[in-house]
This record gives sequence, C-alpha cells and structure tokens, in this order.
Amino acid sequence: MKPAVGIPNIVTSIRIILIPVLVGVYYLPMDWHYLAAAAIFTLASITDWLDGYLARRLQQMTPFGAFLDPVADKLIVAVALVMLVESHASTWLTIPALVIVGREIVVSALREWMAEMGKQASIAVSFLGKVKTTFQMIALIFLLANEPNLELSFVILGYALLYTAAALTLWSMYLYLRIAWPLLSSGMTDD
Repeated sequence: MKPAVGIPNIVTSIRIILIPVLVGVYYLPMDWHYLAAAAIFTLASITDWLDGYLARRLQQMTPFGAFLDPVADKLIVAVALVMLVESHASTWLTIPALVIVGREIVVSALREWMAEMGKQASIAVSFLGKVKTTFQMIALIFLLANEPNLELSFVILGYALLYTAAALTLWSMYLYLRIAWPLLSSGMTDD
C-alpha cells in the first residue's frame, strides 16, 4: 500500500493551505488586493491540475489523494464564491454561485451514495465536468482580480463565464442523476 504522504498529496495540501491566505489577502485594505487574491487563486488552480498530473506520472495515486483532491477543489471554489457574493452584493452573482455550490452538494452526496451501492465508477468525473471546472476557474480569476463593478469588461466577462459554468454544472448534474436514476428509483412504487 502506498503512503498517504507523497508529492501529489503535498501539492493538494498546499491548495487547502492557500484558502486562508486567499481570504486574508482579498480583504486587505491595499490597492493591489484584488490582483493578489486572483494570483493566489490562479496558483491554487494550477495545483489542481499539477497534483493529478504528478499522481499519474509518479504513480502515487492513493485513496487519501482521491479523497483530498475534490475536497480541496470544492473548498477553495466555495470560499471564493462566498467572498465574491459578499463583495458584489448582487443577485446576478448569487444565482450562479448557488447553482454551483448546490450542484456540488448534490453530486457529492450522489457519489457517496453510489459508492455505498458499489457503483462509484459509473459516475466518475466526466470531460464535461473538466470543461465546467475550466470555465468556473477562469471566471473566478477574472472576478477576484477586479473590483466589483459591472462597468468593467473583465467583470462582465467573469459573470458570463460563471453563468456558462453554472449551465454546464446543471447539465453535468443532470447526466449524473440520469445515470443514477435506475438505482435511485428502484424502490419507488406507483401509488
């Protein structure tokens, strides 16, 4: 059995350690805090790709890493979304944030339930999920890098990308639920 501590898991842990740094920097009363927060989030996003690459390349894929990686992803995205919803104070940002966080809760619960049923392979991460994550990360970088001002083109682009990510999020959730539906509905009766 491979040890839980390896280079990929250290890289994933760095992503988690960056979360309080991201929050602290985002709320600094300095002119450069938005760009610095975006840089930290960008670094965290790169570690998301890097840990998976290293795990495969170094053959250090572990159950701990398989658990920790999605937790780190969801934590940093949720924290970034909460900060942005607070600073933008806009329904237009709150809607895609709720969709994205809500979907993560539903799909995480679904994956856990499917694992208990011995069917976790049938709802593995899809290509659509990777595309959604890419749109989501780029949107969050644009939104973190700029003051909350809807007159700025990069903020408008960030909103557009976040809405695209939210739409892909709903579509991928639908696909996961469609795969799981036969098991979910197996105990239902037509009353």
